[in-house]
Amino acid sequence: MTDPTAAAASSKPAAKAAGPGRPKDLGKRAAILDAAKALFVEQGYGGVSMDSIAAQAGVSKLTVYSHFGDKETLFTEAVKSTCVEMLPDALFVTDAEGALREQLLGIGRAFFNMITSPAAVAVQRVMMAPDTDDRIREMFWEAGPQRTSDALAEFLRARTERGELEITDFHTAAQQFFTLIKGELHTHMMCGLRPVPAECDATTHVEESVTFFLRAYATRPAR
Repeated sequence: MTDPTAAAASSKPAAKAAGPGRPKDLGKRAAILDAAKALFVEQGYGGVSMDSIAAQAGVSKLTVYSHFGDKETLFTEAVKSTCVEMLPDALFVTDAEGALREQLLGIGRAFFNMITSPAAVAVQRVMMAPDTDDRIREMFWEAGPQRTSDALAEFLRARTERGELEITDFHTAAQQFFTLIKGELHTHMMCGLRPVPAECDATTHVEESVTFFLRAYATRPAR
């Protein structure tokens, strides 16, 4: 005999499995990031609120929080986004067919263009200001300069393993490379002593810096 209770239970529709939730609107996320990048440059970290970012992005404050959680996370993502745009990961991929010098020139040019951009100079001045909290400086460092230095260190490691470079301390070599690229030109800009250098000056500066770096670390023929 059929159990009426079991029959009734079997006639009910199966419960739907819990879904992953509504997908995030990528267009709104991009608008929030763009607004955050512009406002952090214009007003510094302390002068920016989630309300002002929401207003500039044309979204609600709730939408900003749903995408990024808090202002610290949004600041970190804004710094990362800028670095990825101007120094894409593809620059640091070891190309089996690409010449080492050409790849280093590509990295050097992109890095120099990034650090001498008006937005980057403005943010770096904010980081150097005495009233900037150390936690903000740390977030900036990890999201921007540290990410870039780590990427170059791994690139140099791969090229060393291929026998093209003689390097034992990859992170130190990466820092030396970027210090060469910054040079005196960047210091002058940070001090407000000169505007963005002419393209010909920047090109020559990067080429000479790469030549100097390779003179120190390129593999030498066996005698």
